[in-house]
Order: sequence, then C-alpha cells, then structure tokens
Amino acid sequence: MVFGPEEPDGRPKKEDREYKKMLTIKNADYDQLRRHGEETYPFECCGVLLGQFTGQDRVVQEVIRCGNTRADRPQDRYHIDPKELIRIQRQATARDRDIVGFYHSHPDHPARWSQTDLAEAHWMGCSYVITSVERGQAHDTNAFVLLGDTEENKRLETEEIHVAGLVEDRTLCR
Repeated sequence: MVFGPEEPDGRPKKEDREYKKMLTIKNADYDQLRRHGEETYPFECCGVLLGQFTGQDRVVQEVIRCGNTRADRPQDRYHIDPKELIRIQRQATARDRDIVGFYHSHPDHPARWSQTDLAEAHWMGCSYVITSVERGQAHDTNAFVLLGDTEENKRLETEEIHVAGLVEDRTLCR
C-alpha cells in the first residue's frame, strides 16, 4: 500500500494508517536504547525515536534519551516531560525528521506492553519499543505499533524489529 498525502506532522493520514509492521534501527542505536535500560535499572528508562516514515515502515535515524519524570513509581512507570518532548519535536523538524516512536524499559518484567502502556500511548502510527531488563542486564527487546484512529479503538500490535548493520544502512553512504 502506498500512502497518500501526509498530515502536517509528517505522519500518514489517518485513513492510510494500515502499517506493515516493521521498525528498522541501526545496530548502534539498538544497543544504545538497551544500554539506557541497564543504566537506569531498577527504574524505567525512556526516550524518543527520530527518523522517517518511509512508505509503510518506520526507520530510526536517531535515539534521544529522556529523563523519566515519574517520581511516584519510576520502577514501573515512565513519563517524558511535555517541555522536553516539544524540544525534541522541534529538534526533529529542524533535522527533517519525525518522531517515529518511543522506547522504555521494563525492569524485571517481560518486554511486552501493559494496560498502562496502552492507556498512555497516544501517537498513532508510531512504534513503542520495550526492553526487559533483568537484574540489570538487557534481555528481550520487542516493538509494537500503535494502530487505530481514536483513543477508543487504539491498539498495540507486535511489529518486527530489523536491526541494520553498517552495510545494510544505505543512509551512511550518502
């Protein structure tokens, strides 16, 4: 499926958000987000994935670490300060990139979304990457894409993560 015109924020129009479930990320960026979870253990880490919506895929070009501002339960909840998110969105726009996803860790819990993760996910068409960190070591990393066109019918569906090596990443050859 080829997407039609885009929304002002660069994401495909609502009616065209039938995604092939694929997130592509460079090996170094993948390692960075997993390391972030290890460094913040036993608390959740969080961050933003910048890149491009390329056809039906989301391609990560940069991982931005964020502070977890959740003071009451940082061991099993995360929150990105809205001011930080606005700054990152402006930074992305200046670099001709989009926010294509978010990531966080699950300390000593599986790398699958929770009901809280779904309730707090609002960026339709974006990827939500979760890394389980067991006893301080990154274990599994899974990605989910937020689909639907309203809060009432939104859902997270599993998507494949393609970790690209240097040879596969043609953007490095420009």
